[in-house]
Amino acid sequence: MCLAIPAKVAALEEGNLATVDILGVTREISVDLTPQVQVGDYVLVHAGFAIEVVDEQFALETIELVKQFPELADLNEAPMPA
Repeated sequence: MCLAIPAKVAALEEGNLATVDILGVTREISVDLTPQVQVGDYVLVHAGFAIEVVDEQFALETIELVKQFPELADLNEAPMPA
């Protein structure tokens, strides 16, 4: 199963990259698929790519749902494949 996580864009970088905050963790992602993205926008992130710009309410509601599942919310410790 694949899951896209909402993230807030903190900075836009050269090379179609952005620094984002995902549940308090800073990551660098590609914004090749979302060229319209601006600092402060929320995006859905999947496999290191921003795949869609979403509104803040949707992003915050989704983040609250993700936090209810600790195995999803801890981005520092990715589970090992079975």
